[in-house]
Formats: sequence, structure tokens, C-alpha cells
Amino acid sequence: MKTNVLTALLAFCISGAYAQSTILHCGSLIDGIGNIPRKNVSVIITGNQISDVKDGFVTGSAQDKIIDLSKQTVTPGWMDMHVHMESETNKNAYSEKFTLNPADYAFQSVVFAERTLMAGFTTVRDLGGSGVNISLRNAINKGLIKGPRVFTAGKAIATTGGHADPTNGYRRDLMGDPGPDEGVVNGPDDCRKAVRQAYKNGSDLIKITATGGVLSVAKDGSGPQFTEEELKAIVETAKDYGFRVAAHAHGAEGIKRAIRAGVSSIEHGTLMDDECMALAKQYGTWYVPTIIAGRSTADSAKIPGYYPALVQPKALTIGPKLQATFAKAYKAGVKIAFGTDAGVYMHGKNWLEFTYMVEGGMPPMEAIKAATIQAADLLGMKDKLGSITPGKLADIVAVDGDPLQDIQTMSKVSFVMKDGLIFKHTTANLPSVKNE
Repeated sequence: MKTNVLTALLAFCISGAYAQSTILHCGSLIDGIGNIPRKNVSVIITGNQISDVKDGFVTGSAQDKIIDLSKQTVTPGWMDMHVHMESETNKNAYSEKFTLNPADYAFQSVVFAERTLMAGFTTVRDLGGSGVNISLRNAINKGLIKGPRVFTAGKAIATTGGHADPTNGYRRDLMGDPGPDEGVVNGPDDCRKAVRQAYKNGSDLIKITATGGVLSVAKDGSGPQFTEEELKAIVETAKDYGFRVAAHAHGAEGIKRAIRAGVSSIEHGTLMDDECMALAKQYGTWYVPTIIAGRSTADSAKIPGYYPALVQPKALTIGPKLQATFAKAYKAGVKIAFGTDAGVYMHGKNWLEFTYMVEGGMPPMEAIKAATIQAADLLGMKDKLGSITPGKLADIVAVDGDPLQDIQTMSKVSFVMKDGLIFKHTTANLPSVKNE
């Protein structure tokens, strides 16, 4: 009889009856799904998942922890689909390639990762670095350091002399002839090998530089840099290995080639024309604008000596055009996900992209959805991330104010939860309380 009672008690405990939940009392809830905020709502978190969302401020059981966010706006954790976590813009950035070791990049990436999380971004796509970004992801996943959930491309893939060729601007005896292991390819066979190498290295997705770029030490910032045959080889191989492909692209021809090849997203897309936009809609291709990158690089280019001579005119020419292209793409109905190119500007300022999107004609609610449910869709993680609904992972952010009335409110992050763990709760007059 005693054994049966103990067995029943054990089963009762395992069932979760005694599991502590965290209950968020949300004054205004933007859940990532609806277009109108819900008022006075309780979000119940058990473990690392959202278990329920109820109208009113429920109290739960004596074991539950209640957090008062009744004077704040609560949203799903924000997702930045274009960051570079290893580095950050500064006047010495180009010389640092010759003075910093991988360990130096690793240690500074820890600082940038925590800064990003505390700014409300609980998930990011790292679209290219040295490979340190893979170790950064692993350290965050193990709980060794604080940072957002990272999906990383490892090294970006480029053609010889292309935007992501790591030896651009080197003197000739240092250039060498990097190949697929370094993310530099020529021809379909190299393209397939580079994708397979990325898989072997532990990447989560593939990033290619379909056109020239602004900050590489190379003359052309917009021309196509892959043949369609090469692009198709990358996309087809990526599909075999379960990868999605993000394509850096500024110029229209490179954008069209990348879309026709089947990439998942176009990054920047500065010079896309009407045909590009029609193709993006036809193929269901996402657009990640990175308006802040264009504006910040143009500003930095006005500082004498900040960029090399080849880079400065590209930054001044291409950078200012991004916001207008975004506005046109939004009006045309192209699918848009939030991304900033963090690292090109200071990490932690990612929220500024919200303000530029709203300036470009996107309503605040849609801008927030671009950084939540839309970004989750682009990642292929819509079943786990992007909305505050039962069954999703508990990534939740609160801001002091109403971003639908003033988008600058997105800078006032006072609460950050990722995977059910609280990383930030700074509103002094709204302390966490526990039921007595």
C-alpha cells in the first residue's frame, strides 16, 4: 500500500503539478499574431515554454512567481536577421585584421552578444565572420556566456576578389589563393565543396555575396559576382544539407540571379528595381533591408580617413539609397524581415532599424512583426519562435511605453526573457514579487 502511494505521488510530481511557473502580468501585449494589442493579460511560462495566455491578471499557485509588467508593453523577443557578432566598426577595423588573433575576436564577441541580448534581441542570424561565430553560438547554447540565440553562417561564401574574399586589400604576397575552405569559390564544384565545408564546420545556414559590397576593399560595390550556374549549385547543395541561403546583394542583376537560383533572402537589396521586386514576390523571397547599415556607413564615410579610399565613395553612394528602396519594396508587397547588419554600426543600437522602417512607411505594428513572427518564418522557426502563444519558446521583451504611439519606445527595454530565463528586469518601481 505504501509503495502504491509513493508511486502515485511521484507520478503526480512528474506530471508537473508542483512545477513552478512564472506569470507575467502584461499591461499591453503585442503577441506577434494579432494587429491590436491585448490589454491586461497574463502570460504563463513553465520551464522554457509559454504554457498559456489568459485575459486578466491571474495569480496562479503559491509556488508561482509573478512579475508585474502592467505598466509596460510586452512583445515576443526581437529577432535580427543580419548581424556580425565578431566585430564592430571603428577607425582601426581594417588594420585589426593583421593585429587581432581569433581569441581577440572571441572575447570581444562575448561583449557584443550580451549587449545585443540586453537590447531586446533574443535571436539573431550571424551572416559571416571568421568561424569564431560558431564557437560563440556554442558557448551561448551551453550557458557559458550571455547572448541571443544564434543561427550562424560561419564564413560567408564569395568568389575570388568578391565581397567576402578575406584577402581583399592585402598586398600581393599575402593574398595567396584562398579556396572553398576559406569560403572562396570559382565554379560549381567549388561552390558545392564550400557548402559541404560549412556543414562540416557546424554552420546553421549559408551566406553568399552575390554582388560586390560597400565595405570590402574592392572597387565594385554592386556588380554580380556569381554566375547563375554557381548560384544554383550552392542553393541545390544547401537544400540537400538542410540549409537556407542568405544572399548579400546590392545591384539589380545580382539580385535577380540570386532570386532565380532560389535563395531564401536578399540582404540589403539597395538597387533592386521593379523586376527584382516582382521576382521576389513570385519566388517568395524575403527581403532584409538593413537600413541602419546604409545610414551609418554613409555617416562614417564623411569622417576623413575612417574608411580606405576604395570604400569611401561606395559608402557615400550606396548607403543613402537603402531607405527609399525599402519604402518601395514595402509598398510593392515584398516580404520583409527585420535585419540591421550590426557590426557595421555599434552593437546594441539595433532598435534604430524600427525607427527607420517606420520613417519609410511601415506601420509600427508591422515593423514589430517583421522582427518577430516574420523573422521566425524566414528562419524556419515559426513553430517555436516569433509569437507569444502556447507552445512557443519563452522569448519575451517588455518596453516602458507604447511603441505603437512612439516607435522610439523600442529603445526603452526593461525586461528580457530568453528560453524562459530572465536576463534583464530593470524597472525599479516594478519589482518581481512572489505569491505568499
